[in-house]
Amino acid sequence: MNPNVEIVNKAYSTGLLEKNEIVALLSDSNINSYLYEKAGHKKNEILGNEVHLRALIEISNICKQNCLYCGVRRDNKAVQRYKLTYEEILNLARIAKKNNFYTVVLQGGENEVYTTDEFCKILSEIKQMDLAITLSIGEKTHDEYARLKEAGADRFLLRIETTDDVLYEKMDPGMSFQNRIRCLRNLKHLGYETGSGSLIGLPGQSFESIADDILFFKEIDADMIGVGPFIAHPDTPLKDCANGDLFLALKVMAIIRLLMPDINIPATTAMEALNSDGRIIALKSGANVLMLNFTDEFHRNMYDLYPGKQEVAISTRLNLKELNDQLNLHGMKVSEHKGFRKFAKPQ
Repeated sequence: MNPNVEIVNKAYSTGLLEKNEIVALLSDSNINSYLYEKAGHKKNEILGNEVHLRALIEISNICKQNCLYCGVRRDNKAVQRYKLTYEEILNLARIAKKNNFYTVVLQGGENEVYTTDEFCKILSEIKQMDLAITLSIGEKTHDEYARLKEAGADRFLLRIETTDDVLYEKMDPGMSFQNRIRCLRNLKHLGYETGSGSLIGLPGQSFESIADDILFFKEIDADMIGVGPFIAHPDTPLKDCANGDLFLALKVMAIIRLLMPDINIPATTAMEALNSDGRIIALKSGANVLMLNFTDEFHRNMYDLYPGKQEVAISTRLNLKELNDQLNLHGMKVSEHKGFRKFAKPQ
């Protein structure tokens, strides 16, 4: 028997692994199917077969950061920049509500094109629609996060991509790894459901650093984690690098599910960009969230994070009946709740 089967079983039964055990799983391609299967079982055991839907609204592609992997990085002059208006954002939220979505995700580049006052006004209006609100708008001060929380934000997604501080500052020039950590801890302290995530396959990334990522997410008790494969964008400095491995990204996601069984884990768009069944595979391997893109087509085409993103966005604009039928084929169903974290009882 493969000795790593026992490591998977330990993770399943205890929710605990040492770094060397995580590295052993990441290094062993023969354990993939068993790992995915056990992660899917754990998700069903703790959270059931419901899939929570989030309506994604990409509010702006203007970004002050210059991350080497990102298509909307500051120095990419090929991008046509935009900022949705107050009414455009509210209208998309209304469409999401009309389509029986319970959460909207406002995502944008890191910038100050919206003031905190403007954001608070938008949040308070959306909150009156009885929608949960996730923000993904980057690094802010503690006071700014506090104001946004008070105005109605429930969740905040701030991906770290890698917890290798040297690699982080190489991939994200001009940014501070310690400030990113500070922001995540501030969000958690303020009572947000706090999300982060890793980009799998970054040049220079190791199994050891990925294991550190997983243990970091557990240490901060993150409420949601997104994991996706690196996909090289032709208008970035990493354009000639190989794409990340979808199945390694799925392994990372599955290990996270076993170690953090009650959190929310999206089946990320990047997975489907590499494999047409990528998100269904992810849902069967421990994911429990789908984010469907509600950004209008004109602006969605400008939010060009990586190749293939727009095609996936178009392919997932299904009505709820079609989506539910698709999920039912795999023993799942669309949730009718806002999908806040359900804390599992201690082992």
